[in-house]
Amino acid sequence: MRACDVEVMVTGGTGFIGRWLLAELTRTKAVAAPVRRARQRAAELAAFVDAHGGDSRRLLVVEGDVEAASLGLSERFEQVRDVYHLAARFAFGLGVQEARRCNVEGSLHAAEWALGRPHLRRFVYLGGYRMMHASARSGAESALTQRARDRLYRHHGAYEGSKHESFLAVRRFAAERGLRWTAVHPSSVIGDSRTGETTQLTGVGEMVEQLWRGRLPALAGSERTFLPLVTVDYLARFLASVPERPETAEQDLCVLDQATPRLPALVRGIAAHLRRSPPAWVLPLGLVRLLPEALTGVTRESLSFLAEDVYDTSAAEAHARAVGLVMPPIHASVERWCDYLVATRFRAAPGDAPGRRPASSVA
Repeated sequence: MRACDVEVMVTGGTGFIGRWLLAELTRTKAVAAPVRRARQRAAELAAFVDAHGGDSRRLLVVEGDVEAASLGLSERFEQVRDVYHLAARFAFGLGVQEARRCNVEGSLHAAEWALGRPHLRRFVYLGGYRMMHASARSGAESALTQRARDRLYRHHGAYEGSKHESFLAVRRFAAERGLRWTAVHPSSVIGDSRTGETTQLTGVGEMVEQLWRGRLPALAGSERTFLPLVTVDYLARFLASVPERPETAEQDLCVLDQATPRLPALVRGIAAHLRRSPPAWVLPLGLVRLLPEALTGVTRESLSFLAEDVYDTSAAEAHARAVGLVMPPIHASVERWCDYLVATRFRAAPGDAPGRRPASSVA
């Protein structure tokens, strides 16, 4: 396939969500995925797309890097109509500058590149459900002061702080430059609803591993803590459909399953399914923050995700109804995901070493 045939550009195509999105999009569209070390990674990515219902003949893997101006691309891709920006560094313990270089500056590089496409229909930005609060969206019209930025990173940590700053920066860029955008804000993403397959452990997957190995004596939060989930295949179908409806332009779409049980009930259900003992205690967040991480096994950065908040999903649900999308049953999806994690010994992907894997690669 040639660059002049490409209709869709996807950054972060080698990541967890990106892979499923490439498979979904290439059913009907010609797609380019800029990645680092494209020559070495193209065959594996093409094989994944074909194995998951896509068509690798419609996929062009090219050398690129969101941390570079113009995404490091040598071709202009003049026919691109839709740009999906999924690339991000997703890990706890990142340095602030490392996180900002990819998640903030990289997002602005992607937005600038999209704006230069003569036939652009939509720039689709992947955010996160914790950005749906008014406090997270406030200040989009003006640049963050250094004091506000320092406070943001001090409160959220490097990863989450950089995602919040990225969201504000893209919104401001779009308002100033006239970029037609949609932001999709998913909750924690689990494996495929049909097979449980995943390439990500960071976050909830690590909690399941601790439970399986008998290393989860307590949970942080309360009985009302809400850690919502969504399956990766549903999210991919949702993302692929967003530019098809003009009504989604300039919208924030929060994608999560409201039927997700509250965290303690969710974990008790997983424990019963895996035939493991559930955590004996639910410890208040304030107490967990005071205890050493070595003792609790909980990264302090992850605590900001443990909240009792509710989220407005009405706009996303309206779009899903309009395009005929139905969320798969969450309980069955969680069980299949857990079974996959156990069957693969909690490896991020076949052949990978055990441990963490980013949700979206830096591509």
